[in-house]
Amino acid sequence: MKILGIETSCDETAAAVVENGTVVHSNVIFSQIPLHRKTGGVVPEVAAREHVLKIVPVIDEALRIAKTSLKDIDVIAVTQGPGLLSSLVIGVTAASTLAAASGKPLIPVNHIAGHIYAN
Repeated sequence: MKILGIETSCDETAAAVVENGTVVHSNVIFSQIPLHRKTGGVVPEVAAREHVLKIVPVIDEALRIAKTSLKDIDVIAVTQGPGLLSSLVIGVTAASTLAAASGKPLIPVNHIAGHIYAN
């Protein structure tokens, strides 16, 4: 089973393709640290605008590195919270749109549970 995972809970736009829960085919992260360094912390509206700009290129890059396409993906997973609401909306909207357009199941992931299971 191949899963496309999408993460936008704060200031990083990320996407990965994972197979059978153990094989990581790609893991693409666009960090906003240099941008937020100027203000001394994450500004939610600025983070959300950056997600809007980066979400499609990051997903495309994750699929390209994994040498796969959306038609080969079985499930789309997305961080649904907790996190910055304005940032989460971008990832959830992108994932929901991809799932609806492709007929793939959508799995909402709790951000904290994701950290726990990553270990």
